[in-house]
Amino acid sequence: MVDVLTTELSRFVRAAGPDPDDTLTEMDEFAREEGFPHVGPEVGAFLRFVARLGDADRIFEFGSGYGYSAYWFAEALPADGEIVLTEVDEAELEQAREYMAAGGYDDVARYELGDALETVERYEGPFDVVLLDLEKHRYEAAFEAVRSKVPVGGVVVADNAISANVIEFDALLEIVEAADGGEESASRVAAESNEHTRGIAAYLERVRDEPAFETVVVPLGEGIAVSYRVE
Repeated sequence: MVDVLTTELSRFVRAAGPDPDDTLTEMDEFAREEGFPHVGPEVGAFLRFVARLGDADRIFEFGSGYGYSAYWFAEALPADGEIVLTEVDEAELEQAREYMAAGGYDDVARYELGDALETVERYEGPFDVVLLDLEKHRYEAAFEAVRSKVPVGGVVVADNAISANVIEFDALLEIVEAADGGEESASRVAAESNEHTRGIAAYLERVRDEPAFETVVVPLGEGIAVSYRVE
């Protein structure tokens, strides 16, 4: 995990935020021991907070891994709520099922093995909260696939909006800033970066230019772009 905050600030945000339960603590320990990338407790708490603010009933995740973000989300859902977990790795999805069951959230969870972009086509909206945490070059396609299923007042959250092991931040910054100078300038910079960096840059440009959504980037974890549907 390439945290955008200093170690001290991350510790502070974690200490000032809600305490994870025993299952989340176990999930965090698993991530540390195995080097498994996850959003971490700072972002997890923020995701749950966003779901609570919007009185979310239904949530969709593009990429769920072993269920860490879904677990944080689940506590904000009502008993008849629903969160759809998607994952291409069967073992990870089964692990997510076990963790969700341990927390008492199995009844609100739907487990979908396979490509998230294909899965979302089988679901009708609305989804009050959507999390994008799949391959970075597919963020824009994921947004297009789900945007019409997000109601006014709904939120799309994209992880890794600032950093990740595969993202070249200096190039990302230059692309985003160059976008104000014109498409030609941004394209020139993008051509010299990798597909993950280009994917995040393209996604940020897409949601920034979308009048139906208002987007801010929050420097927690590896950076999250939060897009709120305003119309």
